[in-house]
Amino acid sequence: MQVERQSQHPVQSATSPGPPLASSSRWRRLNAWAEHLAGSVFILPAVLVVLFLAIFPLIISLYLSLSRFKFVKGGFEIKFAGLANYRKLLVGSQQSRFLGVLAPPSPAGWLVFGIVVVLLLLSLVRYVRSGSLSIGGLFGRLVSSAVVSLGAWLLVRTLSAGGRPGTLVVTWIYVFVGIAVQYLLGLGLALLTTQRLPGRRFFRVIFLLPMMITPVGIAYTFRMLTDTDKGPFQPIWQALGLGLYSWVNDPWGARVAVMIGDIWQWAPFLFIVLLAALESISVEQIEAALVDGANRWQIFWHISVPAILPVSTTLILIRMIEAFKIVDLPNVLTNGGPGTATESLTLHAFMTWRALDLGGSAAIAYSLLFVVTVLGMSYVNLVRSRVTEG
Repeated sequence: MQVERQSQHPVQSATSPGPPLASSSRWRRLNAWAEHLAGSVFILPAVLVVLFLAIFPLIISLYLSLSRFKFVKGGFEIKFAGLANYRKLLVGSQQSRFLGVLAPPSPAGWLVFGIVVVLLLLSLVRYVRSGSLSIGGLFGRLVSSAVVSLGAWLLVRTLSAGGRPGTLVVTWIYVFVGIAVQYLLGLGLALLTTQRLPGRRFFRVIFLLPMMITPVGIAYTFRMLTDTDKGPFQPIWQALGLGLYSWVNDPWGARVAVMIGDIWQWAPFLFIVLLAALESISVEQIEAALVDGANRWQIFWHISVPAILPVSTTLILIRMIEAFKIVDLPNVLTNGGPGTATESLTLHAFMTWRALDLGGSAAIAYSLLFVVTVLGMSYVNLVRSRVTEG
């Protein structure tokens, strides 16, 4: 019995955990917990900054858009009003300013609206027939199609004879017309300066000068240039028979003046990015195409355009988000006038805020956020589908 007990003792000591092994395991767990805690501690300041500068203001402004804010003796008072501020914009006293004056569509307007609806239906049918159909994707495309259809209907009715566009439609005009002209102008200048022309390096610098001027400075510059009575171009206006014409007193003339200033300011931004994209194209591809007998147009369409497409899609998205916030040019150049003809959504929100209607201003800002989000998501989905098909 004694021998048997002695033979069992080494087996028990080999299988039972000793104190050093348990201590090492606890130390590893403590070390892993400390590393995890250290990562959380280091990232916590950045999270707090984001919450303080982005998330909390969004929540507060959302609450303000659903409330009535007014100053009272000794402070201010906030009363919850539900969707009253939004109803005021859509069907209330601010409807004509926000949405505009609606008129019966013209035959051309009906044609444009019909084309938009047909294109949206074709896009939905193509998505349903594709192999990437999902409930979330279908719902998002239905919402985007409904919003785009309503936007097209609003454009058709406010731009028809007897109608008047509101700040929402005016902002769309600034964004879509401005970005189209800016992109074509920037691409044209980029293509021009990539050619082996004398002085191309000098003009690359000259084309960037508008980016170095503040928007307020550009607004005052164009305010002087559009003055046909005593501006620097007064002799030219007189020679063209426009000596008595006032850009800022005509609604469309004032809008064109604002768009020209915006195009002059932002076309250099698109130019420099597209120039970098064009110069990154492999020279061997172009030389091989020339050897195969391709002309300049074929090289541009089949080599240059596909090469700059990813950069162009991102560039247009960035510029679109920025263009919706236009405020300096219409504020300084025309003060939103004549009437509210050149007033953008951001300027509308600013004017409402200056009138101490903080709830109404927040509602306009959130309407702008909704429009930008829907249009941005629709654009991203459209570009992604085109790139995937390509």
